[in-house]
Amino acid sequence: MNAAGNSLTNATTDALITGQSWMLLAVFLVVLFLAAWPLGLWLTRVADGRFPAPLSRGAQMERGLFRLAGVDAAQGMGWKSYALSLLVFNLIGVLAVYALQRFQLSLPLNPQGLPAISADSAFNTAISFASNTNWQGYAGEATMSYLTQMLALTVQNFLSAATGIAVVFALIRGMAARSSASLGNAWVDLTRVTLYVLLPLAILFALFLISQGVVQNLDAYLSVTTLQGGADATQAIAMGPVASQEAIKMLGTNGGGFFNANSAHPFENPTALTNLLQMLSIFLIPTALCVMFGKLVGDLRQAWAVLAAMTLIFVVVATGTIAAEQQGNPLIAALGVDQSYGMSQAGGNMEGKETRFGIGASALFATVTTAASCGAVNAMHDSFTPLGGMGPMVLMQLGEVVFGGVGTGLYGMLVVALVAVFLAGLMIGRTPEYLGKKIEPFEMKMAAIALLAAPILTLVGTALAGVHPDGLAGLANPGPHGFSEMLYALTSGANNNGSAFAGLSANTPFYNTLQGVAMWFGRFAVIVAVLALAGSLAAKKRVPVTAGTLPTHGPLFVTLLVGTVVLIGLLNFVPALALGPIVEHLMLYPGH
Repeated sequence: MNAAGNSLTNATTDALITGQSWMLLAVFLVVLFLAAWPLGLWLTRVADGRFPAPLSRGAQMERGLFRLAGVDAAQGMGWKSYALSLLVFNLIGVLAVYALQRFQLSLPLNPQGLPAISADSAFNTAISFASNTNWQGYAGEATMSYLTQMLALTVQNFLSAATGIAVVFALIRGMAARSSASLGNAWVDLTRVTLYVLLPLAILFALFLISQGVVQNLDAYLSVTTLQGGADATQAIAMGPVASQEAIKMLGTNGGGFFNANSAHPFENPTALTNLLQMLSIFLIPTALCVMFGKLVGDLRQAWAVLAAMTLIFVVVATGTIAAEQQGNPLIAALGVDQSYGMSQAGGNMEGKETRFGIGASALFATVTTAASCGAVNAMHDSFTPLGGMGPMVLMQLGEVVFGGVGTGLYGMLVVALVAVFLAGLMIGRTPEYLGKKIEPFEMKMAAIALLAAPILTLVGTALAGVHPDGLAGLANPGPHGFSEMLYALTSGANNNGSAFAGLSANTPFYNTLQGVAMWFGRFAVIVAVLALAGSLAAKKRVPVTAGTLPTHGPLFVTLLVGTVVLIGLLNFVPALALGPIVEHLMLYPGH
C-alpha cells in the first residue's frame, strides 16, 4: 500500500507540475491578447495622428518642437528620404553611445570610478543598442557607470524601439495607400511613438517594478558582511537606476540587462509576478501592432490571420522547449539521480535555472524572449538540454517573425506574407495580390533581401568563427556544444536578439567586430529593403477583389503563412542544426 500510495502521489504531482506549465502558458496568452487590444487601438491613433482632445496641448508642444528642429510635420517622405532619416538618426546614436563609453571615467554619475570601455567593446555595444540587439559581452554592474547606463543604453532602448515601430508604420501605410508617394514623416513617427507609447508605458511599468522590489537609486555600491566570515567576509552589492532601464528593456524588446545575470538577478526580476509581467511586456507591443495593422488596412481579419500564424508557431516551440527541460538529462538519470517531480523538488533539468521560477516559467521565458528578439534571460540557455536550447535558437532563425521585436516582428511577417501569396500565385498561375496590391518582381527582390540578410550573416559569420583561431579561442566547450555556442551567438546578433548561450567568451576584438557587423547589417539592410518595398506598394493602385483572388484571412492562408515561415526560415539552418544541437542530443543516448 505504501509503495502504491507513493507511486500515486508521485504520478499526481508529476501531472500537477506539467499542468502548471500548461496553465502558465494559457494565462500568459489570454492576458496578453486582452491587454493588446486597447493598446492596438491607441497605436492606430498614434499612427494616424488622431489624438483625443485632452492631448491637444501636447500636440501643440509637439509642433513647437518640430519648428525648433526645422521639421515640417506635414511634409511626407518617400521611402528613400524615410530610410536616410532613420539611418542618419541611428548612426548618430551609435557615435553618442560610443563616446559616452570611452569617456565615462571623466564623466559624472560614476560612484565606483569605473574605467573607460575598450574601443572594440564600446564599438560592439554602441551598434548593439542602436540596432535593438542589446548583445552584452560585458558585466553591466562591473563595467558601465550610471550615466552610461542611463544616457547611453536606456535612451537607445527607447530610440531603437521607436525606429522599429516607425518602419512598420511606413510599411502599413504603403499597403493601405491608394497610389501615394509618401510613407509619412520619419521624425514625426519617431517622436510620437516615443512620447505617446513607449514613455508612458515605461513609466507605469517601472513604478510597478519598484513596488515589487526592483532597485532604483543612484547610491554607491553597498559593502556588506556575509555570513560565512573569514578573510572574504565582505561583498559588494550593486545599486543603481535599474527599474527605469528594466521597464523599457522589456517593453522595447531590447533585452540588455543592468546586471550581468539579467532577469535572473533578484534586483531585476524578484518575484514570480514580475517574471510573468516581464514576459507579457515583451509581447505586448508586437501583439498590439497586429491589431493596429488590421485597423489601418480596414480589415481586422488580416490581423487575426497574422496573429494566428504567430501564435501557432510560438505554442509549438514553447511546449517543445518546456517538455525537453521537464524530461531532464538522461546522462544524469543513468547515474541513479531522481529527476522526477515531487512535492520536495522541481525535477527535470534545473541546471542554470532559478528555483523561484522553476522549469515552466524559465523555459517559457526563454521562448518568449527569443521569439520577440528581446534577448533578456531569466535562465542560462547554455545549460538547457540540446533540444531545449534548440527551441529558442530556432525561433531566432525563423527570422524573429513569431511576434518578433517591436515593429520588426510584424514587418518581417508581412514580408513573409507577400512571399506566401507570390508562391500561391505561381501555383495557380495568377498574378499574386495582397491587400489589393499586385506583388511583382521588384517586391520579391526586396523581400528576398529582407529575408535572406540574417541567414547569410549568421551562416557566414559562424563559418568564419569556426575556422579562425580567434573564434575558436572563445569556446569553453569543444564538439557539438561549442559549435552550438557559435551558431547561437551569430544567430542572435544577425537577428538582433541579444541572448547568448553564455559559454562563449565573446568580449574579444574578433567577436566584438564580427558581431558588430552582423548586428548592423542584420538590422538596417532589412529596414532599407522593407522601406523600399513599402514605397513600391504605396505607389501602386489597389485592384478590386475577384473570384480568383486568394483570400488572405482564412485557415488556408494561415497554413500557407506558417509553411512559408518554416520553408524560408528554418530550412536555411537544418545542416547547421544537425551539426550542433541535434548531434549533441543523440550523444546523450550512447549506444543508440
